[in-house]
Amino acid sequence: MSSVSVCDLVIRYGARRAVDGLTFDAADQAVTALVGPNGAGKTSTVEACVGLRRPTSGSISILGTSLPAAGATRSRLHAQVGVMLQDGGLYSTARPLPMLRHLAGLYPDPRSPEELLEAVGIDPGTRTPLRRLSGGEQRRVAAAAALVGRPRLVFLDEPTTGLDAVARRSFHDLLRGYVSEGLSVVLTTHLMDDVERLADAVVVVAGGRVIREGSVASLTGGEDAVNFDGPMHLDTSGLSAALPASATVEEHTPGRYRVSGDLDPLALSTITAWCGQHGVATRSIRLGRPSLEDVVVDLVGEL
Repeated sequence: MSSVSVCDLVIRYGARRAVDGLTFDAADQAVTALVGPNGAGKTSTVEACVGLRRPTSGSISILGTSLPAAGATRSRLHAQVGVMLQDGGLYSTARPLPMLRHLAGLYPDPRSPEELLEAVGIDPGTRTPLRRLSGGEQRRVAAAAALVGRPRLVFLDEPTTGLDAVARRSFHDLLRGYVSEGLSVVLTTHLMDDVERLADAVVVVAGGRVIREGSVASLTGGEDAVNFDGPMHLDTSGLSAALPASATVEEHTPGRYRVSGDLDPLALSTITAWCGQHGVATRSIRLGRPSLEDVVVDLVGEL
């Protein structure tokens, strides 16, 4: 069953198509990540899904209800959906606990505001207003606001921006715990570590449309390769000649090189030796399958 179903979605801003026939499904009780470059149409899509933007054309279904909804149906839907926007959505002069208590009172079966604030790393007793909290602390409160109503589905737009590594890992664990209890999540982020740790499905968006989708494992499950960095636009013809004939060497993004193909056990030492002989002061040489970030960069670069 899908918690979100988007079909042939088009959103125009004047003559420009920010979203251009985008179609995807987000499974129930799972984390679906929308990833892609700035301007890909991710935030516009989320805004349409939560009723903040009217599509030019196409259809959207949320928890089995077609949008736009009205009357009692709209109210029931709102009670089941949490939203964390990339910007805004908080009362800047309010303190975290009173604001969450207010929001909790709008729902029939909310989570404890005190316990939720503690879970995201905010002292419930703080008297500091939101506008004086750090950016990372504001993001934690915004996440708590999206989750306090015990939603069936939550949209999270860049939820861990500004969080330190420890706070990000704690939020990952918290969210996966809620998913195991039945929560469905649509996540948009530029942080591929979040996606690799959280997502059950990944939808890669560019130019307002879906260019690839699947699990993290299926997207990154290509052949093993050796990746290294160095100066841009190196002449790697000598390296290609030193490797097995089936191996290919490419600069897949500026200053980042990938050697792939049927690599023999000596390939890594050959690459290391070539770098040393040619004064390539690489900061890292990595053997393994491409990272999700590599895959997304390559997919977008092919357009």
